[in-house]
Parts: sequence; structure tokens; C-alpha cells
Amino acid sequence: MDDRPGVTRAHRQREAVEWDVARRLAHAVARPGVVVSKPLHDADGCVLGTPLVAPVAVPPVDRSAMDGYAVRGDGPWRIIGHVTAGATDPGTLADGEAAGIVTGATVPEGATSVVRTEDATVTGDRLEGPVKEGRHIRRAGEECRPGDQLLPAGIVVDPAVLGLAATVGLNRLTVIPKPTVDALVTGDELVHRGPSAPGRVRDAIGPMLPGLITRAGAQNGVLKHLRDDRDELVAAIKESKANVVLVSGSSASGPADHLRAVLRELEAELIVDGVACRPGHPQALAQLPDGRLVLGLPGNPHAALVAFLTLGVAAITRMRGLPLPSLANISVPGGITCHPTNTRLVPVLLTPQGAVPVGHGGAAMLRGPAIADALAVVAPGPSEAIAARLLPIDPGARWQLS
Repeated sequence: MDDRPGVTRAHRQREAVEWDVARRLAHAVARPGVVVSKPLHDADGCVLGTPLVAPVAVPPVDRSAMDGYAVRGDGPWRIIGHVTAGATDPGTLADGEAAGIVTGATVPEGATSVVRTEDATVTGDRLEGPVKEGRHIRRAGEECRPGDQLLPAGIVVDPAVLGLAATVGLNRLTVIPKPTVDALVTGDELVHRGPSAPGRVRDAIGPMLPGLITRAGAQNGVLKHLRDDRDELVAAIKESKANVVLVSGSSASGPADHLRAVLRELEAELIVDGVACRPGHPQALAQLPDGRLVLGLPGNPHAALVAFLTLGVAAITRMRGLPLPSLANISVPGGITCHPTNTRLVPVLLTPQGAVPVGHGGAAMLRGPAIADALAVVAPGPSEAIAARLLPIDPGARWQLS
């Protein structure tokens, strides 16, 4: 959109970017973070900046996989001792000898298998039980050997990755850090406690944004509420140290919507100026001279949600060093009416039969998205769509990457 005098609504409509194109532009313009070294406790949710390579063998020695008895050869065996979990010298077994052992303990030299406690018959120091060569012994290097690449770069660090890193003895990981996102919520009419009233509107966007930001894989910076004041908005954007600045309620072309004028004053490059979608049409994305991104969110809550899921998630994904996620396809048994020129984002429930619209999907409504599992991305067309793609309402949903 353009707020220049003489630019009509029809002109603005023609200038709006197609929804898929806008999403790709947001991903392309964002800059991936510079890799850093972080301690394990601080790396969760970051993305591996380099491959995870094993510096040691795991396990480093042969270990018992069960509680029971380490044995050598065929039974019966004579029990000669017991190996504790922390034993550094488990001893040596001769043929026909056994030693009690716990899970994870180093097996004695010469052990050929482990007889589980539940399979063992013990009479005095005599042990009998079923045996198979190598049974219940984790051999040295079974999981990995020094120099093995365990994970490639570009993997999101989750608890299992942290555990694997610790398993191979690492204390730090080289990662692309999470980008930081500030949120500026504008509007003289907004109230932050109690219900809406004549001339007053309860802010629903401010409470949404922190959770959306963290679920998208970023970290929250500041959340500020601003008046509809151009100078105040300029100052807030200048003061921000975040990688992305979200500005809600100032992205349209009304008298209180200052974002585009502010962006011109800050010499920002406007990357996306309106998106051909419903809801969420008056969204914008700009890049400041220092590389930071400013994302304009519409003032209506559902439209703001759509804009964040469209442009915000795409930009954050790129900053994390990840590819733009593909969207899963699904059938729509009852059909969804297409818009002739705009992509529709429709709240749906996912059922075994396909996607079912839940209603309450207007630009100002959050009842539909609150019920829904996802937004159905319905391409423009002359009639009804019987299939759609799925945009997760929770940007951290794993099925988004399928």
C-alpha cells in the first residue's frame, strides 16, 4: 500500500504482493545470524551452525546393557565378584567365571555376554542361565567413534540434541543464535485491562505477540505500547536493538497510521507494501539501512496474526538459518469459497476426513483462530476450493516442516 496523495484504493490493490511471493520475499531479505559458541544450557532452540562431530567414542569401553552377570564362555559359571557402576578396574574373567554387574558398568576383560538378573539361576556361587555371544553388552564405539559426524549443520537444537552433545563430552555448541524481536503496539484507543467500551478497545495483539515470537524460534525483546504519534514511533524504532521490530496498528493508510512515513524518514527500503490476502491485507515489511527489519502488522487481531505468520515467521526462520518451510496439503470435503483475487486464510480444524472451517474468521475476530488447528491457505479462484495448504497457527508446530 501507498499513502501518497492521489493513490487510489484500486492502485493499492494492484500493488499488493501475492501471498506466496510476500512470504518468499520476507525469507529472502532476512540475514542469518552469525554463529557463536554457547554453553549447552543456553543453546536450546538455536540452530547448529556447524556439524556436530564426536570427539570421542561412545561408549568409551565395553559396558553392560542390563543388570545381571557378566560371564565368559558357556555356563554354568562360578561367581567371583561384583562390578559396581563406578568401578574403573572391573577385573578379568577366565573361562567359566562370572561377576555380578549393573547397567552401565564396564564389563570385565574377557566377558563374552551378560546374563540378565531375571534369566539367572543362582545357587551359592554357581550361576546358570541362557547365553548368547555378545548379548547385552554395549561395545566400545557402538554409538559413535571419534570423528563421526552425528548431526549436520542446520539442525534445531532440542533436548535430545543437547543430551547427545553431553553424551560425547561436549560442554558447548556452535550455533546460530535466536533473533531478538521487539514489539511496538500503537493506538490511542487501546486499553490493557478490562473489556472494550465506547471509544476504547481492549488490546488483543500485545498479549499474543510474546508467545508467537517464542514459538517462531525467536526471543522476546521489549514490548512497548505507544500513542498514535509519529515522533514517538520514530524514536522507538531508532532505540530498538532487536533484529526485528514489530509495529502493530499503524500499517494501514488512515490519519493515525504513521508507519510508512516513519519508514521513509528512517530511509528504510520497503520490501512488501500490502499483501493480496484476506485477512491481513495492510501488512508491510521494510529493511532499515543497518539491516534490521520492521514488520507492520494490521490493527485487527486476526489480521495481525496472519501478518506475523506470513512475514514474521518467514523472516525469523531465515534469521535462524533455516529454509522456508513447505506447507502440507489437505483436502477440504465441504469446500471453501475462494476470493477472486486474494488468498484467503481460513481457520480450520483438522479431522481424519480433512480440514473443516470453524467460522469466526473475520479480520477482527480471534474466536476462530483460538478454536482452530491451522489456517487453510486458499488460493484465489472463481469458485470453491476442495483442497488447501496448511499454515500452522502455532509457528513451532513440527508438522509445519513436513
